[in-house]
Amino acid sequence: MFGGQVIPPSKSPHLRKSDKEEGNVEMEGLLHSTGSNDLKIASLPITTAAIMPSPILLWRFKVLLFFLWGFICCKIGWDSVMRMSVNLRDLFLYEAFLYYNPLLLVTMMVWLWGVNLWVFAQSTISYAKIFDLDQNHLTHREIWKVATWMTIIVPTSMTAYLYLYSHGEVSLAASQPVLLYCAVSLVLIFPFDIFYLSSRYYLLRTLWRIVFPLQAITFADFFVADILTSMSKVFSDLERSVCRMVHRQVATIAWFEADSVCGSHSIGIPIALVLPYIFRLFQCLRQYKDTKEKTALFNALKYSTAVPVIFLSALKYHVLLDSWTNFYRPLWLLSGVINSLYSFYWDVTRDWDLSCFTRIFKYNKPSLCSYLLHGRKWVYFWVIGSNFILRLAWTYKLSAHLRHNYLTVFTITALEMIRRFQWVFFRVENEWNKMSSKSNLQLSEISSEEDKLLAPNDHNV
Repeated sequence: MFGGQVIPPSKSPHLRKSDKEEGNVEMEGLLHSTGSNDLKIASLPITTAAIMPSPILLWRFKVLLFFLWGFICCKIGWDSVMRMSVNLRDLFLYEAFLYYNPLLLVTMMVWLWGVNLWVFAQSTISYAKIFDLDQNHLTHREIWKVATWMTIIVPTSMTAYLYLYSHGEVSLAASQPVLLYCAVSLVLIFPFDIFYLSSRYYLLRTLWRIVFPLQAITFADFFVADILTSMSKVFSDLERSVCRMVHRQVATIAWFEADSVCGSHSIGIPIALVLPYIFRLFQCLRQYKDTKEKTALFNALKYSTAVPVIFLSALKYHVLLDSWTNFYRPLWLLSGVINSLYSFYWDVTRDWDLSCFTRIFKYNKPSLCSYLLHGRKWVYFWVIGSNFILRLAWTYKLSAHLRHNYLTVFTITALEMIRRFQWVFFRVENEWNKMSSKSNLQLSEISSEEDKLLAPNDHNV
């Protein structure tokens, strides 16, 4: 090759030289090679890899920028709130919280789902097979990337809303949540092959199947529907937010009026709260129609117990105080206890099946997490105990007449999402165990049939 060291063949009579001459030729060849290589390096453009920093350094730089952005948002938001009068401060924060807490909770759920997928990827569970996903499904890294952008965009919009309103730019402030909601909606329905089109289509198709259960129910259908029941508070706040945007009540004094069309006494609140449970109820009825299993009816009964909790609570604003205190409030408490205990029993005995905790924290490669979690009794005690407590607390969130303390409701909703996050692990594990046992049974049946066919006949010819 050009620029390489020239070595003459030693057996050629025409090219054979003395040792001194050979040494001179080798030295000239070496100098020629070195010079030509220097010319090559000088003539080549600088590659991207040579000027790019290491991935670890780049990651640290991104984390630093992320925390710097968070500090700036907190500082601007705090200064904007402190500019307002004390009388309007809490009411204004309540309104701002109404518009942005649904998307903040959705962002939190996306982060937790990424953690779920990361654990599944490390374990022996094939979640892609369980959910019938194609090869282009999102991994935990891509889910976290989406969650990171959501974490940046939503608080930035909220900070702009606080800043503009506190500085007298009311119309610009009112446009911030409207633009954010429109942007999120457009990203979901964008028809072009960007922003993970196949995954967005899969999500929208699953939501359509949940709302209209006209076909056989798959595991992904009722799995997502169960998650939506934990996000019923998100839907009720979305209903109120969109209602105020449509009626142009954003950043106005209309939020003082509880009896207005979009106020805290609106009938739309309990309807939005109950819809995820109604969807899940119809799924169970459809499943019974297809399979004739009575378990589906008992599951439908479980979701129906949430309906009286929601509507008895909403009656407080539409009946006399004595009627509420003496009659409806005891019924609401009774229905809340029944719903919580029934749901807890179903989680432990049906959704999880505690006898099958064998796979979820058993990683393909042993690690500290696998050592601390796999097969440990404290994990089961923690899951059962926390699930019981949070099931009881969940009644608070379903009750419209307890919504005045928005920070408490937000905290309970976030805790419910954490409860659902740990529920996902054991629910998916239980489904994987069922699929594995079914496939093993089919393989054993096939092998037994092959043995019968290959077995020698005992008759004489």
